[in-house]
Amino acid sequence: MATDERTNTQLRAWLAGTARGDAAAFRFLYDATSAKLFAFALRILHKRELAEDVLQESFVSIWNNASGYQDSLAAPMTWMSTIVRNKSFDVLRRLQAAGATAEIDADAFDKDVMDAMESGEPGQPERLQLGEDARALARCLARLEGLHRQAIALAFYHDLSHSEVAQQLRLPIGTVKTWIRRGLERLRKCLSGEAA
Repeated sequence: MATDERTNTQLRAWLAGTARGDAAAFRFLYDATSAKLFAFALRILHKRELAEDVLQESFVSIWNNASGYQDSLAAPMTWMSTIVRNKSFDVLRRLQAAGATAEIDADAFDKDVMDAMESGEPGQPERLQLGEDARALARCLARLEGLHRQAIALAFYHDLSHSEVAQQLRLPIGTVKTWIRRGLERLRKCLSGEAA
């Protein structure tokens, strides 16, 4: 655990340097994380060239948004993995809109992410490095019903509006708003230790 904390401390320092426009800090951050983030993108997209493009776009986004990183909300790798995940899903949506076949098993993917978040095994190559708060959030998210969890994920991880979530899930907007509101309340109660 001490190694994870040292790693997180170093990644935070490089992110802070990146936020100040320090190119050397950004290079160190890239060298330390790009292999894991590439593997994560490849796991979603299944094609090297797509994963390489997503990795490049993700690091441009990391460079541009490093000042918005909040240590209290997520570990550095969690924050960067979320960027990679969102960019990867953007690519899948564009491919599907263009009529290309891009298959993703959402249930299996959600399970893989949840397993990675809750895993305590050191050395797992694709393991996401998360703080205790993120593991608690993963456990609480896992307790939500599948469609409620999916609505929250689309709204908060993919930055979709309520109407876009409703369109994606093919549900009335009122239903989506209710699910998101109730889901967030259940998450709040779960995270605060109240009976959900």
